Amino acid sequence: MKNIPIGNQTLIIHSIGFKTLTYETDIKENQSIEINIPLHVDIKNLKEITVNGISTISGMGHLDEVHDGVIYSGMKNEVVILDSLDANTAQNNPRQSVGRIPGANYSETEGGGFPSNGIGFRGLNPAQSVELDTRQNGYNIAGDIYGYPESYYLPPLAAIERIEVTRGASSLQFGPQFGGVINYIVKSAPENKPFEFNTEQTGGSFGLLNSFNSIGGTYKKWSYYTFIQYEGITGWRPNSQVQQAIGFARIQYNVTNKFKIGFEYSLLRNKIHMPGGLDDAEFNQDPQQSFRSRNWLTTPWNILALTADYKITNKVMLSFKSALNLSQRNIVWRNEDGGAGAIDSISTATNSYLPREVEHEGFKSSTSELRLIASYNIAGIEQTLAAGVRFFSGFMNREEGGIGSSGSNFDLGLYEGTYANNLDFTTLNVAPFIENTFHIGQHLSVTPGIRYEYIKSTAKGYVTTDDDSIINVNESKARYIPLAGIGIQFKTSLTTNIYGNISQAYRPIEYSFQYPLGLDIDAKIDPNLKDISGYNADLGWRGSVKNFLNFGLGVFYMVKNNEIAIENLTDASGNAYTYETNVANSVHQGAETYVELNITKLFTHKSRFGTVSFFNSFAYDDARYVSGIYKGNIAEFAPKTIERIGLTYSIKKISTTLLYSSTSKSFSDANNTVYSSDAEIGIIPAYQVIDWSATLKIKNYQIKLGVNNLADAKYFTMRTNEYPGPGIIPSLGRSFYVGFAAKF
Repeated sequence: MKNIPIGNQTLIIHSIGFKTLTYETDIKENQSIEINIPLHVDIKNLKEITVNGISTISGMGHLDEVHDGVIYSGMKNEVVILDSLDANTAQNNPRQSVGRIPGANYSETEGGGFPSNGIGFRGLNPAQSVELDTRQNGYNIAGDIYGYPESYYLPPLAAIERIEVTRGASSLQFGPQFGGVINYIVKSAPENKPFEFNTEQTGGSFGLLNSFNSIGGTYKKWSYYTFIQYEGITGWRPNSQVQQAIGFARIQYNVTNKFKIGFEYSLLRNKIHMPGGLDDAEFNQDPQQSFRSRNWLTTPWNILALTADYKITNKVMLSFKSALNLSQRNIVWRNEDGGAGAIDSISTATNSYLPREVEHEGFKSSTSELRLIASYNIAGIEQTLAAGVRFFSGFMNREEGGIGSSGSNFDLGLYEGTYANNLDFTTLNVAPFIENTFHIGQHLSVTPGIRYEYIKSTAKGYVTTDDDSIINVNESKARYIPLAGIGIQFKTSLTTNIYGNISQAYRPIEYSFQYPLGLDIDAKIDPNLKDISGYNADLGWRGSVKNFLNFGLGVFYMVKNNEIAIENLTDASGNAYTYETNVANSVHQGAETYVELNITKLFTHKSRFGTVSFFNSFAYDDARYVSGIYKGNIAEFAPKTIERIGLTYSIKKISTTLLYSSTSKSFSDANNTVYSSDAEIGIIPAYQVIDWSATLKIKNYQIKLGVNNLADAKYFTMRTNEYPGPGIIPSLGRSFYVGFAAKF
């Protein structure tokens, strides 16, 4: 240092990581001095934080290579951040939440007789998400993961922090399903205060009243979060009232900095009036009409979960999740006899309605998963190992054909003896897996893995045939299924990568197909059904550019052998009927793209006129049978194109989004029938829907409002041969909503 004034001077030394030091010296004229100053390390122990590896600009992104103890390197995955969206969370509008994910297709039955909408990807059946592994906070919430994989309980979107979707090579760490995994992550307790209260009150068209309330907090080593949501609605169609309550509670104790344990409880209580299905002529005349006034559904759901995480070392983590499902599905209805739109019959003897049918399913299942994630070095480069095992035990009792009341109210009582069919199903599943990510240099990683599935299922009980004879059932089947896969990922930059994977997949026959169920269903299901097997493959490029662009471009190829589908046949008397059987092998192939661009941030970091952004989610799926008599036909429930375009404008505390959704036509049977006298079979026409939503935020308060199905499109997403039909289940028309939210 030159030109220092003569005299006494004080030198102060600052350096990050060292203690500040003060040194005094006497500077004389024309003198050079050398000063050696030892610095002392200054150590500060900071509180440990958890970084969620989610790469996103806004709305949607993807998971990092390892997230929450799961390897995602080389996998096709998306994450939707709910707080960053203008969405109708009060009514769980799927287009405005999961709709950003390319290829997401829905069975819109919420409001048409079911507690929740179903989701499917890549041309797979969306009804009640039967081809997905549906999870909440990492554990299963469906009725039975193999025998009855339908999802009746879903957490309300107002309580969700993010939705994680993994497709393609998900079988190794989660299970053998073709459709992948959808995981709803419930919000966590606030970390810096012992108590927080959130409330959201929403009203809307057709008598909608939705009340969501939550409390949460952290005190010393304890944290808690709980919510309760009540929804009541008179319905868009007659006979479609819904009363529903969903509750959740979580308590967590951090035993040490390395070990934490938690307990969660989820419940669903509901009473749903089912308006029934329509045939094509009735739908074209008036999709709001209803010909069923006596159909009711209730699905009490209870899920208890125990979670534990133990950080053995800085590089080794052990996690455990165990969920107990004690749930039911109960129906009293005038069943499908007579077809869609049939009028309830009046008995000439009693001058009252004929008795209804009562059905009951009871579920008792437990799923436990133990996972180990560890990192280690090879030649100075970090590698990652994941291993684990799942143990599942499921029991389901199915009773149907009971003679119910002749009234119209909700009444599950039996009025004449017992059920015509009574069957007990069990499933035992043990499935270990192991995967390892090998990093080769700084850019390339390869993740091979294997999984082994042992599945044993049984069916015991009796069924009654049309001529009132009793058939006793006592069957069992064991499966031993090895699965393998590999994923590859190459980092093209710090925020972009190319990925590819291929993984075997498998879908065992569900309970309803193990043995013919229903009073007359033995003429509709092949008693010699085989399991479905095949594989998934993906190749894509994804990532983000600075703070203005988020993108994902990919292609996929999925093979399903022994595909189960519906045939439209005619009996010897010329009567049309449906027949469910293994029809052929199918191939689903196509492309999925997602582009999200913040137009304003592309040109400037600050704008006093607000910001404008848009996204485009597009999927092309060519799903066809490649063998058998239906070779060349399109697979059921497989629209060729699904596109959603969203435009968002935000300024200061206001944001608003306009969403356009377009889904091309699909078919409900392997014959690709366009029209049939049987409304269970036929084309599902293409449809376009527009949704608008807006949010105003003022400190801790929010006002939300919007319009779903702005153009009042008349459309439907499914035909069904059973509840909540049979026939066409119309989707909801135009509806308005407004809500108020506050945080204290």
